[in-house]
Amino acid sequence: MKAWTRQGNPVSPTLGVIYGNRDFFPDLLVAEARADLLTLFAQRGIKAIQLGESDSKLGGVETHGDARRCAELFRRHADELDGVLVVLPNFGDEKGVADVLKLAGLNVPVLVQAYPDDLDQLHPARRRDGFCGKISVCNNLVQAGIKFTLTRKHVVRPDHPSFIEDLQRFLGVCRVVNGLRGLRLGAVGARPGAFNTVRYSEKILERHGISVTTVDLSEIIAGANALAPSDPAVALKLAEIQSYAPAPGVPLDKLRQMARMGVVLEAWMNAHALQATAIQCWTSVQQHYGCNVCTLMSLMSEKFLPSACEVDVTGALTMYALQLAAGSPAALVDWNNNYADDEDKCVLFHCGNWAKSFLPDIRIATAPILGSTLGVENTYGALEGRAPASPLTYGRITTADSEGRLRAYVGEGELTHDELKTFGTRAVARVPQLQQLLQHICRQGFEHHVVMTQSHSAAILAEALGNYFGWEVHCHPPH
Repeated sequence: MKAWTRQGNPVSPTLGVIYGNRDFFPDLLVAEARADLLTLFAQRGIKAIQLGESDSKLGGVETHGDARRCAELFRRHADELDGVLVVLPNFGDEKGVADVLKLAGLNVPVLVQAYPDDLDQLHPARRRDGFCGKISVCNNLVQAGIKFTLTRKHVVRPDHPSFIEDLQRFLGVCRVVNGLRGLRLGAVGARPGAFNTVRYSEKILERHGISVTTVDLSEIIAGANALAPSDPAVALKLAEIQSYAPAPGVPLDKLRQMARMGVVLEAWMNAHALQATAIQCWTSVQQHYGCNVCTLMSLMSEKFLPSACEVDVTGALTMYALQLAAGSPAALVDWNNNYADDEDKCVLFHCGNWAKSFLPDIRIATAPILGSTLGVENTYGALEGRAPASPLTYGRITTADSEGRLRAYVGEGELTHDELKTFGTRAVARVPQLQQLLQHICRQGFEHHVVMTQSHSAAILAEALGNYFGWEVHCHPPH
């Protein structure tokens, strides 16, 4: 996906634009639509790939010849295109629009927009009939098996606030769809024996174009132990850790331990072009290496290379999807505790690997629960911090192995200011109808891990995962 680099830096999105036209209607409507889109795209930093005004009648698609020219243009720019916007200034040519998409073979999201008529301009000189034409265009797309996204209003002008929101949501759908296709995940170590909940099917993921590369944890530990503290790469990683978060009371040799492992993990990810990881952080790293890997996982997640605990591979997949939808880092959390008697609130928790974006009071510390049995001195590297009040999108993707498919749930709520006295990385969440959601999670056998972002982007995820990938998606609360 071109909308985000490996480090999470935004890149201007690029959309192919098809202007549907029909010769019974005034051509000036196409010229006006081009001007409208030029203004909107300039305001939003969007690049358009579209026929020039001399490539066809005013750059519209009306004939099969127009469709072939537009499809060839899209094929030449296929590596740039994030999605396609179909604009219907009038009824449009239903076959022409479908032909462009069939001939181009892009396999990217498609948004269909149609202009509304004005009641005082239903005369031949200004009549559009986009209301009707959109139905015909969509009918042809369905016949051709082409997935598409609809605007919330059946007809809407490009400068209307609801369309601008639709467009921004569509760009999020493009990020998710294109970003998950060909995604490469890394699994570091074996699933901890006590965590059956994170079992999954590599084969089902592979069928959906998502691959998993594995490595034994002993290889990472051996590589880390082989690095000298004076190694330049270790020194650079140590400086990165020290600038990332304060570490009061953390011995320097423990920070160097983290740095050595960070160098090896980064080298392994680069060698295999991996975009997200799931790490055996419980409890082998502490027992056999002597520190927590949470800080490194947090640092990677902050750089849009999300990292999940306990070799939760589908958790890492979910993190990647949610960060694409939100345009901000994602965190893997436990649905961990009730919040007193409030049925719509709960405590989200992990012993400390959330991205820095969630933790204004971040600091590197120890993991008290693990430390009680493994020795506190072996748990340096966990994080402490409280997520402040913010919007909340949560979600989870899992492989339904016995059914041979992928399933998910998504929803929205908020993180609150409510008092919370505990350790680790933590938050209080308010989720409308939380009890019904928990019933769904338990009955459907979802994991105790869920992923969150500080956004409201559930609609993007539902459209991307449900419409374009065909996965079973439960939206909460159900409509």
